[in-house]
Amino acid sequence: MTTGPTRTRTDVVVLNGGSSSGTSTIVRQLQGLLPRPWLTFGVDSFIEALPPSLVTPEASAAAPGLGLAPDGSITVGPVFRALQTDWQEGVAAIARTGTGVLLDEVFLGGGAGQERWRRTLKGLSVLWVGVRCAPETAAAREAARGDRVTGMAKSQAELVHQGVAYDIEVDTTDTDPLTCAHRIAAHVV
Repeated sequence: MTTGPTRTRTDVVVLNGGSSSGTSTIVRQLQGLLPRPWLTFGVDSFIEALPPSLVTPEASAAAPGLGLAPDGSITVGPVFRALQTDWQEGVAAIARTGTGVLLDEVFLGGGAGQERWRRTLKGLSVLWVGVRCAPETAAAREAARGDRVTGMAKSQAELVHQGVAYDIEVDTTDTDPLTCAHRIAAHVV
């Protein structure tokens, strides 16, 4: 009897999508579907952990932290980037213990954001997932939520995918999160 190649157990699943694309909801669905426990980490929880002084209501190249402009644009300063690097190393350390990690990400720099994670996750088995959503649909979700800067979803919808290579992509424009999660789970070992 011939068997196929053995697949390496997945250590990390990285879901990249713009604001209001559905990544957080899909991550929660995955936690219920996958047979072993998985911890979830994401850019939102990282931002919530920052000192409030590093999250400012204006996007400025001189800002040391994260600048969120009224038009939805975002700037990332050197202090934010340094703390993000430390946080990423911590997340990777958890994955290296054997605990599955689901990452809910927004690669504002597209391929450059993915490359930072690739370096940090070197040696781990990673499934890269693109979560797409039509800009108009993401903007409507953003408006309904009321907890996001207006314009962020539309501006990020395509930007976060530029230069990023994925193992699988899902589109939440017309597909529910559970169906998307099932498609992703089929690729997790």
